[in-house]
Amino acid sequence: MGYPYDGVDLREHPEAYRIGRGEQGVFHAEPYKSELLPLWSFKDAGAVKESADAIYGRFLRYKDEGDFVGMDVARKYLQMGYTRSRRYAKYRGGNKSEPLAEPDPVKSRAAEVFYEKWREAAEDERYLELKEEHRRRNR
Repeated sequence: MGYPYDGVDLREHPEAYRIGRGEQGVFHAEPYKSELLPLWSFKDAGAVKESADAIYGRFLRYKDEGDFVGMDVARKYLQMGYTRSRRYAKYRGGNKSEPLAEPDPVKSRAAEVFYEKWREAAEDERYLELKEEHRRRNR
């Protein structure tokens, strides 16, 4: 099943964007996917810090532009960084059927880095205002 905005430039048509739950739609939201996916990495501690900072930097740029859709997609990439890092911290190779006896401390720290930036974005006052405005206008 495709998203209602598959093939739509959401910068030109933000009204087509549906907020969804969690990380939904993150790989369908263009042009933001093309701007954010190359920044998203959680292979090691250095990459995680760089990735979280770069994605959060884009979040702030979208905020300066009043671009709610960009802000929300950036928030979703930060959230996804957290959830994927947590999964790899708890499960061998990220496979949920092979839990580790103890969480991997490096991957757990990676999750914390993404978590901090994700929460900063999700709790940003301007983001919350624009989110409510987007919901009101696009019911």
